[in-house]
Amino acid sequence: MNLVIDDLVQQFPARTAEGRSAGTATVLDRLSFTTGEIGALVLIGPSGGGKSTLLRILAGLDVPTSGRVAFDGCPLPRDEASLREYRRTVGTVFQAYNLFPHLTALENLLLPLVHVHGLSEQAARERVRGPLERFRLAEHAHKRPAELSGGQKQRIAILRALVVQPKRLFFDEPTSALDPEMRSEVLDMISEVRAEGGQFVLVTHEMAFARRVADEVAFIADGRVVAGGPAAAFFDHSTAPAIRRFLNLTLAT
Repeated sequence: MNLVIDDLVQQFPARTAEGRSAGTATVLDRLSFTTGEIGALVLIGPSGGGKSTLLRILAGLDVPTSGRVAFDGCPLPRDEASLREYRRTVGTVFQAYNLFPHLTALENLLLPLVHVHGLSEQAARERVRGPLERFRLAEHAHKRPAELSGGQKQRIAILRALVVQPKRLFFDEPTSALDPEMRSEVLDMISEVRAEGGQFVLVTHEMAFARRVADEVAFIADGRVVAGGPAAAFFDHSTAPAIRRFLNLTLAT
C-alpha cells in the first residue's frame, strides 16, 4: 500500500470543566506524511498526540475537518454513502474488543459476513471454519465473550476483521488492555498476518513489536508527524532528544 496524507486537520468542539462551549480543540494540526510502497505502517508517539484520531480517519470512521488522504492513489471519500462502501473493504480492531456480549464467538464472526457482506449463513460458516482452526480458536467458538480470556477476545476480534477478507487492517492499541501473556497471543497473531502479506496500519506502544513488523514508522506528537520513515533507520538512527527519550523509555518496558 502507498499512503499520502496532506495537510490533515481534525478539530472537535471544546468544553470547559463546567460543560460550557470553549471553541474548538485541534487534535491533528496540518499533519502530512507520505509512505513508499509498504505492507505495514506503525504509528507511535506519546499519548494524546493524535494517533488514534488519525487511525479513525484512515479507517473511514471519522471525516477530517480539512486535508487529503489517499491510499494507492485513491482519495478517501467524505460522504457517508461512499464511506460505508469503503468501510466494507477494510477491517478495524480496537483495544476494547467490541464483541457483542450476548452472542457466541462464532456468532460474532458470522454477523458481519451475513448482514454486511451478504453471505448465506452456510457460506459464512464455511469461511470461518478454517481460520478458527488455524488460530487455535475453534474450541472457543461457542463461548460468549464473558467466558473468554482477554487474549482470546482480542483474537476473535482480529479474526472477525480478517474473515471479511479486507484490503487492509487498522489496529488501535490492540494489546493495551492485556497482561503480558495475553499480549503475546495477540502479537503473534498479528505477526502471522504480516508474514502472509497482510497490509495494516497499527497504533501501538509495543516498540519491540513495532520494530519487528513495521516497514515504516510515523512518530506523532502534538497533532503532527514529528519524524518518520523506514523502520530500521528510524529506530537505529533517530537523534531528536524527544524521540530518543520516548524510544529508550518504551523499549525498556
